[in-house]
Amino acid sequence: MVYTISDKYQDAGEMPKDFQKVKTTDTDEEHWQPVEKWRIWRNVLVLGFAFMIHFTAFWGASNLQSSVNADESLGTFTLAAIYGSLILSNIFLPTIVIKWFGCKWTIALAFLTYVPFIASQFHPRFYTMIPSGLFVGFGGGPLWCAKCTYLSIIAEAYSQITEEAAALIVTRFFGVFFMFYQFSQVWGNLISSAVLSSGKNIVAMNVSAESDECLSIHSCKENTEDLCGANFYPGITTGVNPNLDPPPSEKIQLIAGIYLACMVIACLCVVFGVDSLKRYKRNRAGSATGLSGLTLLIVTLKHLFNPYQLLILPITMFIGAEQAFIAADFNASFVSCGWGISNIGFVMICFGAVNAIAAIFAGGISKKTGRVPMIAFAFVVHVGLLITLLIWKPTSINKVPFFVVAGLWGLCDAVWLVQINALCGILFPGKEEAAYSNFRLWESTGSVITYAYSPYLRTDAKIYLLLTLLVIGVGAYGTIELIERKAKRDTLVTAKTNFELVNGKLRALEINE
Repeated sequence: MVYTISDKYQDAGEMPKDFQKVKTTDTDEEHWQPVEKWRIWRNVLVLGFAFMIHFTAFWGASNLQSSVNADESLGTFTLAAIYGSLILSNIFLPTIVIKWFGCKWTIALAFLTYVPFIASQFHPRFYTMIPSGLFVGFGGGPLWCAKCTYLSIIAEAYSQITEEAAALIVTRFFGVFFMFYQFSQVWGNLISSAVLSSGKNIVAMNVSAESDECLSIHSCKENTEDLCGANFYPGITTGVNPNLDPPPSEKIQLIAGIYLACMVIACLCVVFGVDSLKRYKRNRAGSATGLSGLTLLIVTLKHLFNPYQLLILPITMFIGAEQAFIAADFNASFVSCGWGISNIGFVMICFGAVNAIAAIFAGGISKKTGRVPMIAFAFVVHVGLLITLLIWKPTSINKVPFFVVAGLWGLCDAVWLVQINALCGILFPGKEEAAYSNFRLWESTGSVITYAYSPYLRTDAKIYLLLTLLVIGVGAYGTIELIERKAKRDTLVTAKTNFELVNGKLRALEINE
């Protein structure tokens, strides 16, 4: 198939310079010149850069919520509001919003829905942060759907130019995009760490002088070991542990100002640096002609009756739960409590960097090793991490474990995301829309549940719940692999039997002749 010029140019008798008329079959059709592939790559790179800048702000702010806005668990409840509204947004909003505005403008406008969340950091109260969190979730569904649609359509155009398989181009574009996206964890946390660490020694001296509970370095260490890690319970006061003393409001406002600037820049990058899909889309059934929100909900729920979908559901929920745990509970229970709020960013930089690098190589490695060894590796490492968190006593004296745990957690998260997303596409060919809708639905559900119970349980209970969900999820995944292996074995046996029967009949005919 050759990608042709739009009808409006044919009607007008005009031809942009990027088109060239070429004889292809029995009729004349216009198609892209090869130089257009560089313009497509520019769109991929600018889009990835815009998402990186935008989520530099969002992830940087999100990672601080459970510690900076710890009073009455305001930050954690705000994160729960984000993912709760994201569930509804993923089902009902993407189709209609993209139909109204198109993919490019949906992305730009959805970026703006995140701005109130950052602005609310200037005055963090329940009546400012919860509504702004809901606003983020409502914008998140159209944002990610528009991004996926945009990359898929320009990948098709690119494949027609280069005559490469569209599936390979889509994978390549998504790989480049997620390389940018995952590095947003690095830059966002670098900004927060740089700001919060400035003047750190003076703040620490003031806290030590004012704290009546911590009379010596030895007693501070005892408080940290007894109250942090698996023993951490939300609501510990700064008098008991000065590490939990929130940074000055001036620093939080400075960080929020920087993050707001990042979001504005990201929006401008999309507006002025990304082409409209009208350039590449012709006679294509896209989101505007896809399933409506209510229809998608019905299809999604019907798809739950698929045995494979039921078996993959627990591991999908685990992915959302483990992401919520590292963002909220690990930062509050281990990093903030054991080392200090100002160091959250440094630890999460390690998480983001390893996550980004692992996501790039996970797909290539699985082609050589297979999916099962990758899942088994992630399972063993993650179980080891959870057991380590149960027995580790975090203190500022030994800082290495903070980075080791965060880095290995990022490695496992990358493997889960790449492998389970790929598995959804493999298990449900032709039903990807319902499969990925279920993936987003149950991943978000896992996050919401984790954020919801976070303010009420001690950290060791949360770890046990996470460990249980992981074991159930991988066990259910293993059942899928066993069923698939048996089906393949039965197919081979049937094929071999049929071959032998046909071969026997041919030999009989030869003998008769």
